[in-house]
Amino acid sequence: MTAEQYLSARLRRALAEDPRTAELGVRVTVRGDHVMLSGDVACAERRDELEAVIHDIAPELTVLDDVKVVPVGEPDGREELR
Repeated sequence: MTAEQYLSARLRRALAEDPRTAELGVRVTVRGDHVMLSGDVACAERRDELEAVIHDIAPELTVLDDVKVVPVGEPDGREELR
């Protein structure tokens, strides 16, 4: 495993364990001095907290944020199963 892979794993663990985020569905990729975050979260506040956690753990990294906000709620209308 490379140093970048170890750092990616450490950052993923921090996102999962930090109470601000508790996020398991975000992908973390480290390339040089950049970290790419991608995936879906339920609100903009959660996306902002992801960056805050990364900056707390690795302030020297530049965050490239490709996380999309996908609201979670009950479906509209009826669902038909066939």
